[in-house]
Amino acid sequence: MPRVTYAVPSRKRRKRALERAKGFYGASSKQIRTVYDAIDKANANAYIGRKQKKGQYRRLWTVRINAACRALGTTYSKFMNGLKKANIDVNRKVLADIAVKDPEAFKAFVQKAQSCVK
Repeated sequence: MPRVTYAVPSRKRRKRALERAKGFYGASSKQIRTVYDAIDKANANAYIGRKQKKGQYRRLWTVRINAACRALGTTYSKFMNGLKKANIDVNRKVLADIAVKDPEAFKAFVQKAQSCVK
């Protein structure tokens, strides 16, 4: 019985890994053992990055809301506290979008929040 080497599947697997590592620096894109390590590391960092992206967007929204609030004479924390006391349930993403695209509507939010804090 002839010896089976699994050459085609092995080559296909290595080729797929090398394709994934294209553009990596030095041996990380050429030598198969280091390629496997580099791909594992890249996948781990990609997973972490997907989680970090959510926090980065939240920080961006906070900065935008704070800038809009300060232009209207209040601070972010006082504004958010006023919204909570006024039972206005709008998330930061929507508030930041309103602050950028519709300043008049945002001004109404700020006035409502200020009226509930006093």
